[in-house]
Amino acid sequence: MIIGIPKEIKNNENRVAMTPAGVHELVKHGHTVLVQKTAGEGSGFSDEDFAEVGAQMIPTIEEVYAKAEMIIKVKEPIEPEYKLVRKDQLLFTYLHFASSEPLTKAMVESGAVCLAYETVRRADRSLPLLVPMSEVAGRMSIQEGMYFLERPHGGKGVLLGGVPGVKPAKVFVIGAGVVGTAAAITAAGTGADVTIADISLPRLAYLADVMPKNVKTLYSNEYNIRQELAESDLVVGSVLIPGAKAPKLVTRDMLKVMKKGSVMVDVAIDQGGCFETSHPTTHQDPVYEVDGIVHYAVANIPGAVARTSTLALTNATIPYALQLADKGWKRACKESAELREGLNIVGGKVVYKGVAEAWNLPYTPVEEVL
Repeated sequence: MIIGIPKEIKNNENRVAMTPAGVHELVKHGHTVLVQKTAGEGSGFSDEDFAEVGAQMIPTIEEVYAKAEMIIKVKEPIEPEYKLVRKDQLLFTYLHFASSEPLTKAMVESGAVCLAYETVRRADRSLPLLVPMSEVAGRMSIQEGMYFLERPHGGKGVLLGGVPGVKPAKVFVIGAGVVGTAAAITAAGTGADVTIADISLPRLAYLADVMPKNVKTLYSNEYNIRQELAESDLVVGSVLIPGAKAPKLVTRDMLKVMKKGSVMVDVAIDQGGCFETSHPTTHQDPVYEVDGIVHYAVANIPGAVARTSTLALTNATIPYALQLADKGWKRACKESAELREGLNIVGGKVVYKGVAEAWNLPYTPVEEVL
């Protein structure tokens, strides 16, 4: 198969979809890999690194899309790329269709096969291609939150861990999945007073057993969220419904109970955000204020630590990329329930229910396209 790896063009997206080690595996299996020149620079991989393992270095993004049967990316195509995606081409990347109607409609019109990292799902309901970037985003939510809590950056001027004689800051994490757990552990490591909320009592019971003593668990409902917001210095939103829009758990009205200069980090922004006042931002311009509350809603948080993120992402995606390349997407998806869950749009048909419901589009069961 001819596999294309274009350079990411989203704002400050420094990751690349595949490391040289990943490309080496694809070439070893007999596939042709086209890598756009300078695609790996932001992650610390040179053109020479890719060429040495057998990649063909291609000068333009247009040529990569034109020649490749499968495109492997990090982030969803943005508007300049829409016209480059063609009928029957396999697009394997994070897509987050439920957060973008223009992208969804463009990919329906393209006739491409869109297989989303974020909905590939194992029998135990875990999301193997979302986990590595969720781990990064969870840790970074605290790192970025700490930075913007500093007074020169718009925050109230508190140190998460406090100092002897001064109480630590309060961190409130909404959602106890991979992101939320990583955020809570990272915040706890600074010495902060951490509360993590979720609607799953078994999950809360597990976290109560394994978390450090400065992490408390809380059942998530509107009353408890409102109470916790009034005391919190940093709030991390990490709620996920795979493939569907995130629920709005913090409303505009709730901001009134928060202290000015508090920081809210919406890690769910890729799926539309779980704060009513969230809108996507970029690493170039990451924050804005609403009612005196600092909002951080960068849609590609792991892109800031591109080297770590690219290595972690390739570790997770390469086994699936090899299945798709070796067998072709249709056979691979017939034989793998995990990959089948990843199919979102096929030949103009929406085959993932959460995407169809998000934009009121006709839904086609995935079995009909296989």
